[in-house]
Amino acid sequence: MSGIVYLVGAGPGDPGLLTRRAAELIARADLVALDALVSPEIAALVTCERVYVGKRSSAHTLPQDEINQLLIAEARKGKRIVRLKGGDPFVFGRGGEEAEELARAGVAFEIVPGISSAIAAPAYAGIPVTHREYATSVTLVTGHESDESTGVDWDALAKLNGTIVFLMGFANLPLIASKLPRDRHVAVISKGTTKEQRTVTGTLADIEQRVTDAKLETPALIVVGDVVKLHDVINWFETKPLFGKRIVVTRARDQASELKRLLEEAGAQVVQFPTIEIVPPPSWESLDRVIEQLAQYQRVIFTSTNGVKFFFERLAHKRKDARALANCTIAAVGESTANDLRTHGIVADLVPEKFISTALLPLLESDQHGIRTAVIRAAEGRDDLIEELRKRGGSVDLAVAYETRAAEGALEGSFDIVTFTSASTVDNFFAKVTNVNGALLASIGPVTSEAIVRHGQRPDIEAPSASIEALRDAIVEHERRQGR
Repeated sequence: MSGIVYLVGAGPGDPGLLTRRAAELIARADLVALDALVSPEIAALVTCERVYVGKRSSAHTLPQDEINQLLIAEARKGKRIVRLKGGDPFVFGRGGEEAEELARAGVAFEIVPGISSAIAAPAYAGIPVTHREYATSVTLVTGHESDESTGVDWDALAKLNGTIVFLMGFANLPLIASKLPRDRHVAVISKGTTKEQRTVTGTLADIEQRVTDAKLETPALIVVGDVVKLHDVINWFETKPLFGKRIVVTRARDQASELKRLLEEAGAQVVQFPTIEIVPPPSWESLDRVIEQLAQYQRVIFTSTNGVKFFFERLAHKRKDARALANCTIAAVGESTANDLRTHGIVADLVPEKFISTALLPLLESDQHGIRTAVIRAAEGRDDLIEELRKRGGSVDLAVAYETRAAEGALEGSFDIVTFTSASTVDNFFAKVTNVNGALLASIGPVTSEAIVRHGQRPDIEAPSASIEALRDAIVEHERRQGR
């Protein structure tokens, strides 16, 4: 069996810019050879054998000729090899050289272009590399080879009226500034397209000092030309409301993706630190009993999205569907819970304004005699609602649909905001973290806020309604009011 090598561009850093073809090949590969500039998020997609062949400036894990031989040898074993490169493999990525060697060795290969940082990083900095009023051409130069001994035609570059993009040229910024007209506009973009992106603009006369003052870090690229003037006009990425904020999400990992997406869309750098795991209950007995007797209940109360999930999974296991609830009044605690019920074809009859089960009580009859209620919730839930309904004369059965457990893991580094979506996330967070070092605490609702207070803290932000969208909006509004 013959193997094949895919020379794949991983894009400039933002994992959302990875092409579908690249993602498919990574998922199907037998071996992935990774470059240094491949983002950690994309590297995390690799589940097969990986070989790190990263190169940074003069520090090479493997010399290029050894990389070539590695690709050839592994392909001859019949493997599907993905050679994963930052940006595009043919834009200063030495992909052309590797393709030549593969062709000479008779090894099959395919080129999968990626989005080059030469275009993407300026775009994320609000700098179009071409513009009818400013530049009708763009020239790409490999910056780390732009010294006196290379073939760079500095005189020709100095005469260009278009845009010049220097990739990997950070260390040679003084040389670049000395070779081109000093009044040219210039931008240095550090860690382009990532949540750590920073852009410094100026002219070639003062850019070295500006970059030093800003303490910019590599990797960085340099854009020279009048298009740099547009940075202040269309700087869309670095002006997002949560840009530069490091926000901790404490939700269970399998539930955190949507909150993570909402915060990242607002510009935040999200740190996933799941403090709980959502797992099936020790026994299905109480839930199964309720499911078998649903026709005998007048009301069913769902207190969380997890309760909805496990209830309908167990309902399907019993070869039943939403029709089993036809004769029941349905109550949902929280808009997110109500939304999840809608995905199963159920529109909740009662939804309190606050994300707290006892907020349902004013919506329920003061006399519960003759009303049988099932409460679908976690094993660790509070009994206030059940006890009050029983005091009112009602018959109430608890159906334990899941339980929460403390998750393993440690939180590293500094952070600006910590989000909490339940009391259990609060309790388990403070069991692991004793000092938040001034970080703001954001709560999804009153019960969660009460848990924060029990730990001697105070919530700085509380969502007006119990949904992750409202939590995100509350964080954005808080930052807006603070002028951040």
